[in-house]
Amino acid sequence: MSPTRTDAPPPDLRIVMTDSLHPHEEHDSQRSLPLIERLQTDTVVINPPIVAPFGASQYVILDGANRYHAFSHLHLPHILVQVTSYDSGYVELKTWQHVISKWTADDFLTHLNTLSEVHCVERQDTNAIAHILFRDGRVLAVVPAVENTHERNAALRKVVSIYQRNAVLQRTALTEPMDIWPLYPDAIAIVTFPAYTPADIIAAARHHAFLPPGISRHIIHGRALRLNYPLDALRDKDTRLIEKNLRLATWIQTKLENRSVRYYAEATYQFDE
Repeated sequence: MSPTRTDAPPPDLRIVMTDSLHPHEEHDSQRSLPLIERLQTDTVVINPPIVAPFGASQYVILDGANRYHAFSHLHLPHILVQVTSYDSGYVELKTWQHVISKWTADDFLTHLNTLSEVHCVERQDTNAIAHILFRDGRVLAVVPAVENTHERNAALRKVVSIYQRNAVLQRTALTEPMDIWPLYPDAIAIVTFPAYTPADIIAAARHHAFLPPGISRHIIHGRALRLNYPLDALRDKDTRLIEKNLRLATWIQTKLENRSVRYYAEATYQFDE
């Protein structure tokens, strides 16, 4: 799809069974635990997870693994989602870059060298599961000792968990190091990842070969935000799913009639996350 495309259809919002969702990545406990606490007192759903059809009445989560985990942990029967698909023309699959701060390059390398699943070489490598660019200009390829998707993703989870535990991890969509370094004066390294395909994401979900959190980046043209849909409608265990979706459709129609829905075609930055 052209990156300059500005049209997008109305979002396909549905209430589905929580256990019909399948993540392709691990949840991030630093994000999911606060979500679990908030959901116990929140009154509305703000941003729904983005999902794609995945077999009969099943869905792969493109974005929102932490929100799904929170719903599942609290045994909420239903969840509000936005449904799209890779072949719709409105989904782009990219990757985040990880910026590692508040640590030292030597300690990072020491920890990496304890992993038997990978070895590091000082060069670019097309078989690498990640590349590490240090602030001094060194580039390391993290090459797995395994070949299949399940084991490669498991090795990548171990690599990412090293700096999740020991350093400060921030994500960026910027790709040029010269643009990244000035924004993160304490950063010691930038970690980049290979491009993934929709088939990779679906395989990760199907085989539970999860990617680490915060690597895949799905850009959804026409993403629904700030819904503020009543959470009690999802907590309700007595109302049938079909009835819940009829009520959702009525709620959406009322929002449209009241001109409460606004479409922004341009890229935006939000300062209240």
